[in-house]
Amino acid sequence: MAQEHITDVSNGIHMEPLHETVEAMREKPELGKCTFFARNKWVGGCRNQTAISDYYCCEQRWSHPETFRLDCDEPLSLGGEQSAPNPVEHLLNALAGCLTTALVAHAAVRGIHLEEVESELEGDIDLRGFLGLDPRAPKGYTSIRVKFRVKGDQRDAEQLKKLAEFSPVYNTLIHSTHVDLDIETL
Repeated sequence: MAQEHITDVSNGIHMEPLHETVEAMREKPELGKCTFFARNKWVGGCRNQTAISDYYCCEQRWSHPETFRLDCDEPLSLGGEQSAPNPVEHLLNALAGCLTTALVAHAAVRGIHLEEVESELEGDIDLRGFLGLDPRAPKGYTSIRVKFRVKGDQRDAEQLKKLAEFSPVYNTLIHSTHVDLDIETL
């Protein structure tokens, strides 16, 4: 089957390197195994900062052009100073960003032109679980709602939803993910 001509940029996605990566992984599936790294340090009070500088992908370690720093804090009502989003707000950000990227990139690969993509997220948490007030109360989100508004080619919303569902963060949340937690005392 003849491959269609690939445009250089579609929906702001650089198509040539994306297609090269996809083709390389088709030929050598182990290239798809990636590891991402984050280092976090407590700053004081409820504040902490995560540094992200490198990752492992396509059988090599890569460095970002600069170290990204993400600050976390808590609202005043939870003992924080409100100097940054709290971790559960960062999770909503990660979900929004990953759903958007998945939708836009998969649409570009399929030739679906998008002009605008916006989303609003809401997440419900019962803080009694986090605060240890009720052992039956869950400690995390019990429900997250995501609403997208997409402007572009007239396409079936269900198709765009299926494209967004390629998101790794979305899939991490909806499927059980093993998390190994270890504490070393100094």
